[in-house]
Amino acid sequence: MRTSFTIPTRGQGLYEITRDVAEWVTGDGVLTLFIRHTSASLLVQENADPEVQTDLREFFARLVPPSTDPAMSYLTHTYEGADDMPAHIKAALLPVSLSIPVSGGRLALGRWQGIYVFEHRDAPHRREVVAHLLS
Repeated sequence: MRTSFTIPTRGQGLYEITRDVAEWVTGDGVLTLFIRHTSASLLVQENADPEVQTDLREFFARLVPPSTDPAMSYLTHTYEGADDMPAHIKAALLPVSLSIPVSGGRLALGRWQGIYVFEHRDAPHRREVVAHLLS
């Protein structure tokens, strides 16, 4: 069983997609999610306290600053904006696919876990996540 989800983003940050994915799954098996972009990632992360998402975004902003930061002066791919190459670096560090068990039509996530698209670009985008459930 296969489908895709289109997730509108409003700039850098985490966008929870757990509910959409949970409504789609059935039966038992393994769900694979894959984001079809090189400047965004997928994460399983805490969904109880929004400060976790804020802190993750801030951490990665400090870890990989914009290309206008003097520490990033070595970058050569800069013509698509100061956030573009740093977005590619973040996507190289973080997962672009996830595997999640499905049991009895339910995602086997932990109590405080949710599924997120982590947008690494400043501008809004429409991100596509492909889902494949193998029973």
